[in-house]
Amino acid sequence: MKLLLIEDNLELAHWLVQLLREQAFVVDHVADGAAADQLLRQGRYDVVLLDLSLPLLSGKGVLRRIRERQDAVAVIVLTAAASLDQKVQCLEIGADDYLVKPIEVRELVARIHALMRRQMPGKANVLSCGDLHYDLRTRQFECAGAEIALPPRERTLLEALMRHAGEAVSRQALVQSLFGVDEDASADAIDLYVHRLRKKLAASRATIVTLRGVGWLLRERVG
Repeated sequence: MKLLLIEDNLELAHWLVQLLREQAFVVDHVADGAAADQLLRQGRYDVVLLDLSLPLLSGKGVLRRIRERQDAVAVIVLTAAASLDQKVQCLEIGADDYLVKPIEVRELVARIHALMRRQMPGKANVLSCGDLHYDLRTRQFECAGAEIALPPRERTLLEALMRHAGEAVSRQALVQSLFGVDEDASADAIDLYVHRLRKKLAASRATIVTLRGVGWLLRERVG
């Protein structure tokens, strides 16, 4: 799962990025609203964590532009302002959630997971493909009742495929899900991770199918 943190307090941003990465999130950070707006136009994120008091373009300005583009990305406002009027205004503009600083990371992570569940059919906590199951709360995979231990990159890739099970996911979408803007992704990185995942899913009824020139999809094995 990929997050964009928009926060001009660099000490707070560094702390949050480290803690969220320890939770196996891919996290990008920018410190001003204009840079955030540009990044959001170019890339794809699952959740945006948005401060309101930003240089160059305010947090509300960033939020308005997101919704004017009809971008449905989930947005959690993180602010020191506890004003009810401000909270209501942000929600009316298009925020999905609103948290007042100081931030409790456990609560933030729980709210991120809750937003992701809202986007799933039936709002289920567990996604399934054959005998492969993914718990959105714990971000753990199980196959035939046994937990599958995966390194962060492989887990993020399988998570992306699981959330779109039965649908093609392009190479570019997977690259954006797995890597931050400050990381280099080699052309064959996705192929390598898919190869490793296929070996680990060899006994599963779920399989990763390559669609030449399109991408990959996760589906139940036929036959």
